[in-house]
Amino acid sequence: MRAARYYGKEDIRIEDVEEDECREGQVRVAPVYVGICGTDLHEYLGGPTFAPVNPHPITHDSIPITLGHEFSGVVTEVGKGVASVSVGQHIVVQPTLYCGKCSPCKAGIENVCSEGGFIGLSGGGGGLSDSVVVSERSVLKLPDNVSLDVGALTEPLSVAWHAISASPHTPDSTVLVLGGGPIGLAIVQCLVALKTKKIIMSEISKSRQRFAKEFGAHHVLDPKTYDLMAISKELSNGDGPDIIFDCAGVPASLITACETVKARGTVVNVAIWEKEVPFQPNMLVFREVNYTAVLGYQRKDFEAVIEHMENGSLNPEKMITSRIKLKNLVEDGIHALIKDKETHVKILVEVGGKQ
Repeated sequence: MRAARYYGKEDIRIEDVEEDECREGQVRVAPVYVGICGTDLHEYLGGPTFAPVNPHPITHDSIPITLGHEFSGVVTEVGKGVASVSVGQHIVVQPTLYCGKCSPCKAGIENVCSEGGFIGLSGGGGGLSDSVVVSERSVLKLPDNVSLDVGALTEPLSVAWHAISASPHTPDSTVLVLGGGPIGLAIVQCLVALKTKKIIMSEISKSRQRFAKEFGAHHVLDPKTYDLMAISKELSNGDGPDIIFDCAGVPASLITACETVKARGTVVNVAIWEKEVPFQPNMLVFREVNYTAVLGYQRKDFEAVIEHMENGSLNPEKMITSRIKLKNLVEDGIHALIKDKETHVKILVEVGGKQ
């Protein structure tokens, strides 16, 4: 079967590999649509980072590994004992890998498993292939009214949903989102689905500003043009936003978030940081600001996103800015996202035929 194999920095090859056996408690999926994630770009430009250079403790795989962790597909085989899905059903895969034995897993926070990883980043197969075998617990059925291409957006939307769930959000909250990349835009859409009354987006890119408005942000500000702190406070009765989501992950966004949020407000770090940054804790101390961090998602986040897509309160289709074929992954997918961020939010790779 075909698979997009990651060998290291700027080295992804479409190759023929053997299919894995579908064993007890497992499900074979034919991926149909796969989203290209910012993490995939980081691996391509500067990795391996997530991709294991030594055998991963759960998958026992090391590079080369098959990529693709944002995907939907069709069930083509079920192993012994599988009862939750059947052949032919449309599904999405929650790619979380966890050991089930460490303290975080036992505490119900398997998304921060001490040995954890992701299908499509840590071995164990990946969506950018003709076939992938996953655990039954990784599979969630798509409702009949949610298409497979939209279903492939469940993973990034679940990152956003998890971040909002970690905050004291209510519909009356004033919220500032820093950074209009795919996750920042996903947060805006989830906030809209939750009927948030005031959503502010800070973003430099003109096209991302336009996307933010289309997706439901009430105020979209260019931090190079406007005094973000002053206007955010003006829009929140002089107090500052109740919640700020930092999706930018740069020193300026960290300072802006900590200094702009209201007293006893909450800053949620969503970004993955590439290097250390200077930090003055007094920005939080003097106003008793809460600073929390999130990683990935849990099954309940996937379930919530799917429920809201089914009932129509979450309509993420406009996030899809291009659809490409697997053979064109590097040039039309990865290179396009690197070179043309102004145009694209989410590029989907069409691996299999629509069924």
